[in-house]
Amino acid sequence: MSEPKPIHRISIVPTWSFRDDQGRTLDPQLFVLLRHIEQDKKLTSAARQTGISYRHAWNQLNKWAEFFGTPLVDLEKGRGASLTALGQKLLWAEKRVIARLEPQLDNITSELNLELSRLLEGSRPRLRLHASHGYAVELLPRFAEGFDLDLQYRYGSDALAAMARDQCDIAGFHLPEEAVSSEMRARVEKVLKPRAHRLIRFITRQQGLMVQAGNPLGIHHLSDLERTDIRFINREPGSGTRLLLEELLRRQQLDLTERMEGSPMEYTHSAVAAHLAAGMADVGFGVQAAASQFGLEFIPIEREQYLLACHQRTLEWPTVQNFLQRLASEEFRQSVNALAGYSAEHSGEVFTLEDLFDTGTS
Repeated sequence: MSEPKPIHRISIVPTWSFRDDQGRTLDPQLFVLLRHIEQDKKLTSAARQTGISYRHAWNQLNKWAEFFGTPLVDLEKGRGASLTALGQKLLWAEKRVIARLEPQLDNITSELNLELSRLLEGSRPRLRLHASHGYAVELLPRFAEGFDLDLQYRYGSDALAAMARDQCDIAGFHLPEEAVSSEMRARVEKVLKPRAHRLIRFITRQQGLMVQAGNPLGIHHLSDLERTDIRFINREPGSGTRLLLEELLRRQQLDLTERMEGSPMEYTHSAVAAHLAAGMADVGFGVQAAASQFGLEFIPIEREQYLLACHQRTLEWPTVQNFLQRLASEEFRQSVNALAGYSAEHSGEVFTLEDLFDTGTS
């Protein structure tokens, strides 16, 4: 019996290209070395982690200093290595770019991996999932065993609409655990019907305010967003997190329409957190996992349930049954529970639309 072919998966990572007006270029390995210098504070260790010699790392630092006209790293005998202001700015710029482009790159990656799978492994069952971007959703391709997961990131409302048009098999969206507003309920009931559709419990996650490490401005409540001495970084209109924030402000009778529309925006939780960690804003709204990833303080505001929806007949498919087993597996639950503020306690359980709105909680 021949051994099964290895499953090939590719990933797409953005890279930088530095070129001056004289046509000189620099190796993008720069960011790898800068990341390790930031972490290890030693050039010897950073060079080893980057996979280059100490001498090569030293030469590269000198080339970069000449290229930019100022050093990117300070080297002091007996005190190790540290990034200069420019080195920090470049590193944070890279983190922000990766965080901002993450959903689009993941969408393209999913499409390419599907084509690669078909070419190398032949036809396999395919499950089309449209869902809003998030840390737990990112884990799902790892648990697609015996089928190809066609994962595309969409706003929750767009994912539900795609399912109604038969453009996907399962749609992901999220709602607050506490009282769901009539507007939120109407958006769901516009697409999902009690007899025709079923819901699948996915995860719950903690949303709240992300602030600078140490919370130097003493931000503790949503009402602090009214303060004129703080810089707010918002999410884009239409995103589930932006809609949740606007609903929470309505509950507290806080009219921040002008501020909501006038603030700069980012397109993922990670991008908001990277914006804050780079010192470009003082407060943002997002998930606890993003704050933890970038070393920020977090003020919990609202627990949120992330749900999956499908047509009742879809549940009978062997591929969907396989998917539900993956969601309910201890391995998947442990992976989700390792994310700050996330829980997969009931992941994979099927329930009805009446159950959702009768209880109002997950």
